[in-house]
Amino acid sequence: MIYPNNFEHKIEFNRIRELVSGSCLSTLGKEKVDEMRFSASFDDIQLQLNRVDEFVRILQDEDLFPSDHFYDVRPMLARIRVVGTWIDVSTMFQLKRSLQTINSIVSFLKKDDDSKPIYPYLLSLTNNVVLYPEVTKRIDTIIDANGEIKNNASPTLADIRRQLASAYNSISRSMNTILRKAQADGYVDKDVSPSMRDGRLVIPVEPAYKRRIRGIVHDESASGKTVFIEPAEVVEANNRVRELEGDERREIIKILTAFSDYLRPFLPDLLKSYEFLAQIDFIRAKAKFGLSINAIKPSIENIQRIDWVHAYHPLLYLTLTRQNRKVVPLDITLEGENRILIISGPNAGGKSVCLKTVGLLQYMVQCGLMIPLKENSNVGVFDDIFIDIGDEQSIENDLSTYSSHLINMKFFVKNCNNKSLLLIDEFGSGTEPEIGAAIAEALLERYNDQGSYGVITTHYQNLKHFANENEGVINGAMLYDRHLMQPLFTLSIGNPGSSFAVEIARKIGLPEEVIAHASEKVGGDYINMDKYLQDISRDKRYWSRKRDEIRRERKRLGEITSAYEANLEEVNKQKREILSKAKEEAEQLLANSNARIENTIREIRESQADKERTMQARESLSEFKTKVAQKEEREPKQTKRRVKKRAQSALKKSTLEVGDTVRMTGQRSAGEILEVNGKKATVAFGAIKTTIDIAKLERVSKNQIKKEDTNRGLNSQSSSDIMYRKKLDFKPEIDLRGMRVDEALQAVMYFIDDAIQVGIGRVRILHGTGTGVLRQVVREYLHTVNGVSNYRDEHVQFGGSGITVVEFD
Repeated sequence: MIYPNNFEHKIEFNRIRELVSGSCLSTLGKEKVDEMRFSASFDDIQLQLNRVDEFVRILQDEDLFPSDHFYDVRPMLARIRVVGTWIDVSTMFQLKRSLQTINSIVSFLKKDDDSKPIYPYLLSLTNNVVLYPEVTKRIDTIIDANGEIKNNASPTLADIRRQLASAYNSISRSMNTILRKAQADGYVDKDVSPSMRDGRLVIPVEPAYKRRIRGIVHDESASGKTVFIEPAEVVEANNRVRELEGDERREIIKILTAFSDYLRPFLPDLLKSYEFLAQIDFIRAKAKFGLSINAIKPSIENIQRIDWVHAYHPLLYLTLTRQNRKVVPLDITLEGENRILIISGPNAGGKSVCLKTVGLLQYMVQCGLMIPLKENSNVGVFDDIFIDIGDEQSIENDLSTYSSHLINMKFFVKNCNNKSLLLIDEFGSGTEPEIGAAIAEALLERYNDQGSYGVITTHYQNLKHFANENEGVINGAMLYDRHLMQPLFTLSIGNPGSSFAVEIARKIGLPEEVIAHASEKVGGDYINMDKYLQDISRDKRYWSRKRDEIRRERKRLGEITSAYEANLEEVNKQKREILSKAKEEAEQLLANSNARIENTIREIRESQADKERTMQARESLSEFKTKVAQKEEREPKQTKRRVKKRAQSALKKSTLEVGDTVRMTGQRSAGEILEVNGKKATVAFGAIKTTIDIAKLERVSKNQIKKEDTNRGLNSQSSSDIMYRKKLDFKPEIDLRGMRVDEALQAVMYFIDDAIQVGIGRVRILHGTGTGVLRQVVREYLHTVNGVSNYRDEHVQFGGSGITVVEFD
């Protein structure tokens, strides 16, 4: 559902229609543009976007797509449904050329039909298209390549035109003879030639000589200086020509009527073919418009969600591009616990543009149009979009500005739900501020309870407080440059904005005593209200982050416990296997020993105490005892080695613990683990703390570190040379944009450590504005570094709050 009825005018979608319509090739596509409507069906939206995306690929990659002769002949086809009517020659010519275009488009889309189609969504449009090549062939027998009726369209027409040609030749010869005689007699100028009046050949003659040439005066010039005479000698011939021309017209009508009778049974299928041509023209126009605003087919989900990166208003983009200016993109997220965004900030700071951008882009995508934003954006689908913007006062309906706003709010409350998107500009304005703010807060609470999504602009402090204190609602600010006193047109989500009323009044030049008097009236606390709100928001984000850290820590402890239990079970299992195997080997050894002893005793008895045989038996038994002793000595060592190896393997697989000495794989510097969080660990390398994947760490002993340090000290280069080269290679600026928080923090740690080592006095950290999280993490780390004397925002001309300047002692 869309509300109100002039919704498209309020968000300027009517101008989008005009631009898309301007890209159409015929009235076929323009009708489809006029019929374009908002859809809440995910499958329908996805299908439309896929077709437009395929046509964008055609426009970018294909040169042979047939885009000529998009003619709309449907009105004439509808007219010849009545028996006895006929199609005119020009429409027949357009019918032929447009049918050829339809056939070419179908062939283009089916060119790889044997394999996987290149454009499957566009190809699906051809399912109901019936091609009639025999119709085109029939037309070719009637008209020529220039769209004229052929002489041989029928035998009768051929005969009539032969007679006409003969009559024209006869008249021409007679006229030339009469004209030459008149010129010789001086009645007609030498450069005069016969002309045509009312379908009859005549000779231009001056009025003074009109009686010298026998014939009929048909006309005279506007000035009266020339009369046009049909000589009497050719009157009869001209009459015959007129008769033949009438016969020709009647024969042509007969031919066209016969063709119309032939075409009439095919009309239903032909109209479907022109519906296909209209769809192709419409989709092509949407693709052309999308390319003109650098739009893309977004990633769309069948949920209620807005997660846009670098989105911008397409009409504003086109306007600024013509002026060689750049549009400021919009980053906005509405999902989960942050469904309703309360935007505050100075007047003319971009609040309404932001609201209109959200409304227009969401409406465009649900009309099947591509929208301008980054590929990593995510777009949802809403059942309803309601908007309240502008002045709707009406003298006729006895409505004031505020009354019209309340009527809209009443409709919103009655009809909104968890699949609705609400867009409200200057919420609660138009009446006494205190009661207006109270009503606005009560309405906001109702919208939030109903699970609606929305973008709301306001200047009221109580709405900013409500956003800070309630889940589902979040503050946003349009940023303002305090130094230059001008808006930056950038949305920052998470902080309430300031109206900067006092600052703007001072910039405009309002007397200082008036500003001071006004400040006294409202009090310093009210003037500093925005600052207090920002402090509350910052504290809220801090404790929210701490709560998330506790949750992660609990999860990590659970994972560690599970890992230790699994490792312990593995060690116990290996221990049982080793003992069982050792027991089996001991039993086998004992059995072998007993058998050998019994065998030796039997040999001695059988030899009847033969000294030599007895000696051999004893030596053989002694050798066996020696082998057994060696095996017993070797087996425990091998068993111990196996146990030790498996234990070490299990130890390596176990999760690293806080306090372990580790180093990164392939590196020499060793550090101590301060914290383990899932697959990552926080490690202190001297005064530097960093977060690293556990897979990149290896445990080392302190003795091994001392030994390596001793060996490295013997082979190390001069430290002064190393520092000199390091200082030459050092760059006093680092760019963190695009990094995750842990990656960025690790990079900053290395960067600051190198800066302190080489003795750099000042460096710059480029982190961008974004949501402000990266900036806050960087500054929290800088606050803990001893060598840092000061850090601040860069001047606004050189990047402002998107860059932190760091100075060292």
